[in-house]
Amino acid sequence: MTQSRVRNAGPATAVGVIAIFLWSCLALLTTLTEGIPPFELLTLSFGVAFAASLIILGRHGVAGFNSWRQPWAVWATGFVGIFVYHALYFFALKVAPAAEASLINYLWPLLLVLLSAFAAGEKLHKRQVLGALLGLAGTAFIMQQRATHTAGAMPMAGYLAAFGCALIWAGYSVFNRRFSEVPSSIIGGICGMSAAAGLVCHLAFETTVRPDSAQWVAIIVLGLGPAGLAFFAWDHATKHGHLATLGALSYLAPLMSTLLLIVVGHGYAGPILIIPALLIIAGAVIATSQAPGKAPATRSITSHE
Repeated sequence: MTQSRVRNAGPATAVGVIAIFLWSCLALLTTLTEGIPPFELLTLSFGVAFAASLIILGRHGVAGFNSWRQPWAVWATGFVGIFVYHALYFFALKVAPAAEASLINYLWPLLLVLLSAFAAGEKLHKRQVLGALLGLAGTAFIMQQRATHTAGAMPMAGYLAAFGCALIWAGYSVFNRRFSEVPSSIIGGICGMSAAAGLVCHLAFETTVRPDSAQWVAIIVLGLGPAGLAFFAWDHATKHGHLATLGALSYLAPLMSTLLLIVVGHGYAGPILIIPALLIIAGAVIATSQAPGKAPATRSITSHE
């Protein structure tokens, strides 16, 4: 059993990279939905992901939804990890400078690296910690370039919310390992719950804006990609992959996000970008490399059931 898990960890980690790439497209797609309130956008995008899941699972009739028959703890964990995370993130962006809130939020990959050892039982290597720290440093450079200096009191509530985001997502990613036997198709149902909760928040706090045709295209792509397939991929990766490596590799997301914005003309490719790019790439290479003469480490957990 243990050997099988170890053999599957590499491919599962690679699946996690799909999620990281899709999330790097989030900023670009969000710019195409400018003007749509956050919770309305969350409701629509997760609604698309939920609808796609219904279509795929529904091909097998009622039996296709047997994977959704799970204990309440599975549903609660996914709901907190996905919806509560986004709700806190929207609040943080509203009351704190976006660059600062984003940087604090991006503590989650570093926390994931650390928690993978203390909570998930993985052997933590120095190279993984170093890789995550280099990634955090590179992300700090990127966020600093986006920052705008404004006067006023320190938005402590926003900072705390952003740190809460980091804790929730890192904690969810680690705790999700306990449900390694639960099929990733459960994410479709959790997307439906998140869409419903988002609708409640939208009706309570926002004014509805009717998307135009171009925005609908962006919303559908969001629902199928960063708000859909990405969470299915991350669910599989965190259940079966190397958590510490996933954490270090996650710092590629802000770099790829910035590069995508530059390619489409929404960002400036200054020489200063070379610094964070080198830091993040070096961190990813270091974190995923094997020490000379050593075999890959195995996980100490064989089952949580």
